[in-house]
Amino acid sequence: MIRFILADLRRLWLGGAVVVLLVALATALGVAVTLQERSLRLGSARAADKFDLVVGAAGSETQLVLSSIFLQAAPLPLVDGSVLTRLSADPRVDWAAPVGFGDSFSGYPIIGTTTKLISSTTPGFAEGKMFALEGEAVLGAAVNLPLGAEIKPMHGTAETGGHTHAGPAYKVIGKLQPTGTPWDRAILVPIQAVWHVHGLGEEHGHEEEHHDGDGHDHAHEGEENHEDGETHVEGEAAEHATQVAGTPAAQPAKPAFALGAASSAHIEEDHHGSIDPDAPVVETFGASTPGLPAILVKPKTIADAYRLRQEYRTGSTLGVFPGEVLTRLYATLGDAKMILSAVAAGSQGLVAAALVLVTVIHVGQRRRQIGALRAFGAPRLSVFTIVWLELFLLVALGIGIGFLIGLAAAQIGAQLFAAKSGVILPVGFTREDMRLALIFLGFAGILAAVPALLAYRQSPATALRA
Repeated sequence: MIRFILADLRRLWLGGAVVVLLVALATALGVAVTLQERSLRLGSARAADKFDLVVGAAGSETQLVLSSIFLQAAPLPLVDGSVLTRLSADPRVDWAAPVGFGDSFSGYPIIGTTTKLISSTTPGFAEGKMFALEGEAVLGAAVNLPLGAEIKPMHGTAETGGHTHAGPAYKVIGKLQPTGTPWDRAILVPIQAVWHVHGLGEEHGHEEEHHDGDGHDHAHEGEENHEDGETHVEGEAAEHATQVAGTPAAQPAKPAFALGAASSAHIEEDHHGSIDPDAPVVETFGASTPGLPAILVKPKTIADAYRLRQEYRTGSTLGVFPGEVLTRLYATLGDAKMILSAVAAGSQGLVAAALVLVTVIHVGQRRRQIGALRAFGAPRLSVFTIVWLELFLLVALGIGIGFLIGLAAAQIGAQLFAAKSGVILPVGFTREDMRLALIFLGFAGILAAVPALLAYRQSPATALRA
């Protein structure tokens, strides 16, 4: 019987190939949607796993998490620097690290932060060491630059019309091991350097007073002449930052030093700064700390995390758990998955209907062959088995190939997403996918039974007279 089936399939190889291809494509669509959605949930959850609490200015929770955790630059309102000072001194906080962003180099975001955040959220260095001077930089694992490379920061990105800062440059002294997060594509520099590049926090990390040989104090020489102009620039910056972020211009805000390409273009024209590449990194923050897009916080206990989140959910600040924001995003992804799954199910239903129609016609064309088999003594059950096995093998082969195509498509999508965002998406089959495969095979068995029953019911005399 098996030889007969194989000989029949070889004779009708073209029609069989079409059936396999249709089933494979219909199956691959559903499998790719399932694998991609699951890998996106797992990958994003792993990317946010190191960060327990994010504190920023009142605004969008989703955008705060996307910008601070996933490094998607966007215009954010700035939280007052005093918030970082309070968090750093809070006994409930293990560490609190500022995040400043907006500049880039060769398509990689430049992130200003602290050594504590880097050492606490990464597995260590692949080569080189941690920055200790203002002009030094550390690379994420996916940044394609060598040690010793010079980095000239660009405000925004080339795609958004950003411009390169004229003076400052960083020197690469270290490269981190992979984390599977967007931080693998980041260039990490001291937060004080980001402030100084944008003309902010000049008193942070530098001596506040300078004396000449006569002991005359020049620390604030020309302050009166500069005060009006500085106040004017910072006032414009505050108004512009709040307007870009969608908040009322009447609310106070710190200058938007690093909020993306569109946040403070006019500030960059008139308020350039510079860095001292040999200045030591200072990571103590006081009353002069500039405004910040976000602060990443590591509470000491779960209870402390909930208390801190509640304490900083006020009219001017916003405390969020990244996991809660991702849960809401997953719900949106779930709705999108339902729509795509419905489309896939519809295509699979159309393919199934087409296969039933084709096989019924095919059985009708093989009535003489079936009649001959019955005339030579083949029992009805054998005829049923032959017809059922032929179609079931074709559909089962198509399902298997479809699963492989779906896996390959999901992996390609994951690689493209990782290259763009830095988030590693774990694509792979689980027990849930095995149950799906068994459901598909069960449906294939029912589908193959339709033409087999038609062949089973034919009498030899009627088939031979046809």
